[in-house]
Amino acid sequence: MRINPEVMSTTISVPPGLRNVVVTETTLGDVRGDEGFYHYRQYSAVDLAQSKTLEDVWFLLFEGHLPTAAERAKFIAELAPLRVLPEEVRAVLPAIAAAGPTINPLAGLRTALSLLAATKILPPLWDVDPARRKADAMLVCAVTPTILAALYRLREGQQPLDPRADLTAAASWLYLVTGKVPTDVEASAIEHYLIATVDHGFNASTFTARVITSTGADLVSAVAGAIGAFSGPLHGGAPDRALASLDEIGTPDRIDAWVRAKVEAGDRIMGFGHAVYRTDDPRSLMLREIARGPISHGPGGELVEFATTVEQRIVDVLAELKPGRNLYANVEFYAGVVMELCGIPRAMFTPTFAVSRVIGWSANILEQAADSKIIRPSAQYVGPPPPAPVE
Repeated sequence: MRINPEVMSTTISVPPGLRNVVVTETTLGDVRGDEGFYHYRQYSAVDLAQSKTLEDVWFLLFEGHLPTAAERAKFIAELAPLRVLPEEVRAVLPAIAAAGPTINPLAGLRTALSLLAATKILPPLWDVDPARRKADAMLVCAVTPTILAALYRLREGQQPLDPRADLTAAASWLYLVTGKVPTDVEASAIEHYLIATVDHGFNASTFTARVITSTGADLVSAVAGAIGAFSGPLHGGAPDRALASLDEIGTPDRIDAWVRAKVEAGDRIMGFGHAVYRTDDPRSLMLREIARGPISHGPGGELVEFATTVEQRIVDVLAELKPGRNLYANVEFYAGVVMELCGIPRAMFTPTFAVSRVIGWSANILEQAADSKIIRPSAQYVGPPPPAPVE
């Protein structure tokens, strides 16, 4: 990190939400919103999603280069035992899954990971070398899908499944949730989605993870903080809400009236607009093509046809009602469609997003842990004047 804090020794005012404020330097990737492009390290993220496996991209972010065949085989072999739940964590999952009136896998994940950190005695990042940090990150990323799927199945009155070493990470996720080995088409569709959502610049959850990391805390504390930020409906918690909008609209003749009513009420239309992109979200474009592909052959074809009709009409009506805003479908809109077609229940849409994003969080944690400077911005006080100092 080469940004010199001496240059910013005086306070400055910044835009709300820190928009366009550069807070650090990274080698992990970037989002170029005006161009509708983003990348992981020096590779187009969409190109990687279309040509590589999730394990390849995971290796790329952790190691800095794409793996050779031998490196890939070794990496996958290292991951297999890490996916298995420690007995201490497995024993308390039924109680975690049963908590609360409705299923909340992300809240349960925070709890289970905290227990994992205590069980495995994960030390503060400040106290350990890069090799131990990476080992802890590998463990957390590998076991996260197992925990999430187990919590869901327990809540549904089903027994959790053990990970299968013969399945890819994407196929394993579908198996752990649904109990069925997915078809190649289903596994490929979910793998495209998972790779496309591994990382995406300094979003709220990634920034949260890096702030916590800068304090020297343990890796799970940073990941748990990221999960908390990610769970919000304005961040990772949108895919199921976007699909719910299709249910609410119901038929094509209701689209325009539905959009106008939402805009007039000041409501956000989930699955549209993005904090960075001012053109089409490249992730959405890719997922739309996947939704239109072989996976839609059969009963899912009607959902895809309706979704594409709704997307175009919403974009057109928003262009009329909000000229100059450039509001297009974002990743959540077609993510929900693809996951629905692959048999993932809606309660697990956002957890599926977390399965990939935990890899990006961890890569950012590892990068941030190499910097010894704590993140400590300032705030401008605008409340009632305090009392004068006592002389």
